[in-house]
Amino acid sequence: MGRLSDVFAARAAEGKKALVTYLCVGDPNEQESVDLALACVEAGADILELGNPFSDPSADGPAIARASQRALTKGGGLETTLRVARAIRDRSDVPIVLFGYYNPLFVRGDAEAAKIAAKAGVDAFLVVDLPLDAAAPLREAASAHGLGVVPLVAPTTRPERVKQIAETARTAAIPFVYYVSMTGVTGGAGAVSALTEAGEHAGRVRESTGLPTVVGFGIDSAERAKAAAARADGVVVGSAIVRRIEEGRTPEERLASVRALVSELRSAV
Repeated sequence: MGRLSDVFAARAAEGKKALVTYLCVGDPNEQESVDLALACVEAGADILELGNPFSDPSADGPAIARASQRALTKGGGLETTLRVARAIRDRSDVPIVLFGYYNPLFVRGDAEAAKIAAKAGVDAFLVVDLPLDAAAPLREAASAHGLGVVPLVAPTTRPERVKQIAETARTAAIPFVYYVSMTGVTGGAGAVSALTEAGEHAGRVRESTGLPTVVGFGIDSAERAKAAAARADGVVVGSAIVRRIEEGRTPEERLASVRALVSELRSAV
C-alpha cells in the first residue's frame, strides 16, 4: 500500500500525474510479460496493473478478451500472474495492482488469495465485478496482509455511493479510486472532450473522497491521456498496450512498440 501512496504523492509534488499501464499476464507468454512490464516501468509507468486472464472478461473489449484467451490457452491464470508479479518485484519497487475478476480469488478464498498476493509483492487488488458492498471480506483479508482494494466509479455512479467509498476509506485501505470514463467495455477510443469531462468528474470524486482518482477506458494516445489527466490524479492505459503486443511479430518488436507508446504517454502526463 505504501508504494502506491508514495507514487501519487511524488507525482503531485512534481506537478505531474501518475501513469498506470495494464498488461494481460501470459500474453504472449510468461517471460515476455515480465519483460514487457519492466519495459513499461523503464519508459515511465508509475504503477503496473497486472491483468489476471479470465474466461469471461465481461468488462473488457475485444483486444483484452483475445489476450485473455491466448493467455489461458497457454496455461495462464492466478498462479502465473503471481509468478510474474514476484519476478517483477525481485527487480523493481514499482507498485503492482492485481487486476481481474472475483472468481479466481473466490475459489482460493479471500484470506489465501490475499496471503499469496502479498507474498508475490502485490500492493492492491482491483476486482471489476465485485461491488463495494460485497467486497468487505476481501478488504478485510487484504488489509491483514498490507494490501488495498481499489473501488471503481462510473458516470452512472450515484453521489451516495461515492460518499460510501469515502466512509469505507476511514477504516479500510483504499489506495486510489478508478474512474471509468464511459459506460461499456474497454478498448474504445474515447473522444477528447468526453475524456476531459471524465477527468473533471474524477477530480470531483477526489474532492469528495480525499483519495487519488485515476481515469481509465478510452485512453489510447498522448492526446487522450493529457485530456483525461487534466483534473485527475492519473490515467490508466490498457487496450492500446495490449494491441501493440498483439500486433508485434517478435519479442524485440513488441518491446520496442510498447516502450514507444508508454514514453509518449509519459510525456503527456
